[in-house]
Amino acid sequence: MIRHVVLWKLAATDQEQKLRDVEGLRERLEPLVGLVPGLRSLAVGADTGWADGNWDVVLVSEHDDAEAVEAYQVHPAHVEAAGWVRTVVGERACVDTLL
Repeated sequence: MIRHVVLWKLAATDQEQKLRDVEGLRERLEPLVGLVPGLRSLAVGADTGWADGNWDVVLVSEHDDAEAVEAYQVHPAHVEAAGWVRTVVGERACVDTLL
């Protein structure tokens, strides 16, 4: 099993817009569970804001294997969601780990 972790810094500087963008991320990405084969779970969460310098948003998903992560990346529903994500994100970091 693979855990796929993505961190984003949002482009918006206004806190209210950041909250709307986090909800947009959730609305577009969390429904991919059950739609994309091999995607077991996916959750999007906003940083608490307690510490300066943290990233704004995290996505944590679990996939059956590396092939499932690759299939997720090119699945049409994910490609569509990722297109919107790029409009609200300033920076991205990612780590894939074996479970």
